[in-house]
Amino acid sequence: MKKVTLICVGSIKEKYLNDAINEYKKRIQKFFDLNILEIPESKLLSSQKEIEKALDEEGERILEKARGKTLVSLCVEGKHVTSEELSDFVDQKTDMGELVFVIGSSFGLSKKVKQNSINLSFSKLTFPHQLMRVIFLEQLYRAGTIINNITYHK
Repeated sequence: MKKVTLICVGSIKEKYLNDAINEYKKRIQKFFDLNILEIPESKLLSSQKEIEKALDEEGERILEKARGKTLVSLCVEGKHVTSEELSDFVDQKTDMGELVFVIGSSFGLSKKVKQNSINLSFSKLTFPHQLMRVIFLEQLYRAGTIINNITYHK
């Protein structure tokens, strides 16, 4: 089975988001072996220097977990893709091995992570990182249906 890992900085506390995440995880298991890893988010950062240091530390943990795998950063400045393009991308990359996506914290991702990954964007809009997890999982499920020629609403 095609293996996909999602690395997220921070955790989900809201029940309604966890409910949506769990629903998509259940649907996705038909198509992908999905693993979601959470990295603790740095708290109480008050200066730009503290933010950059925290991003660098988070980035090192992300890069360590993704070592030897195709890493994809979901970030607003990444390449915009359609659902069909994403499904083609996921299909091709998972044929070559494990595919690792990463969603940063409310402060984003380190420069080093972005420099060592393929950068994709789902929109020019900025989404809260907790909601982005739901959006990503919905798109991964949609990719699975497209890859497998299964009808899913448009």
